Amino acid sequence: MPLTNPWLAEPMPAGRMPRERLEERIRNLLSSQNMCVLATAGPDGPLATPVRYYSLGLAVMFTAAPRSPKVRNIAADPRVSIGIFAPLVGLASSRGAQLFGSARVLAPADPERVAYWEAFRWESEHAERGRPVSEPPRDTLVVLDPVRIVYTEHWLRRDGFAARQFWRRA
Repeated sequence: MPLTNPWLAEPMPAGRMPRERLEERIRNLLSSQNMCVLATAGPDGPLATPVRYYSLGLAVMFTAAPRSPKVRNIAADPRVSIGIFAPLVGLASSRGAQLFGSARVLAPADPERVAYWEAFRWESEHAERGRPVSEPPRDTLVVLDPVRIVYTEHWLRRDGFAARQFWRRA
């Protein structure tokens, strides 16, 4: 029987992508999706929360209520993992990333927030909530600048690269 994607057959390639190409693939994934699953650890155990996010480079950010369980968990232990994936229609389309690091909760007055906030597309969320788009929100911003990323894309096998690639902050 003919294979639609013969490059998916064994053996699996083991090649590593050059760092610049890998970062480009990761940025493409982050900028083409808008939902992730944030994993935190709390007093009752793990918490996996779907959140709408925005990206800036390899950083992922989202707003959160200061008293939400995810923010309480981050305050107690900032180590988080974020999972992002594209819709799956078959093995050839499998594409996603796991980002690891310490999340930072930036209050509205935090000067670090400005650099991230410019990339945050808050207007559509404001419109959904019936808020005026003339006034930017003063919400708490959660940012993950990852220290490690595990990127998976089976299409990479076509070019002799392993489907799973590993990135670490330099």
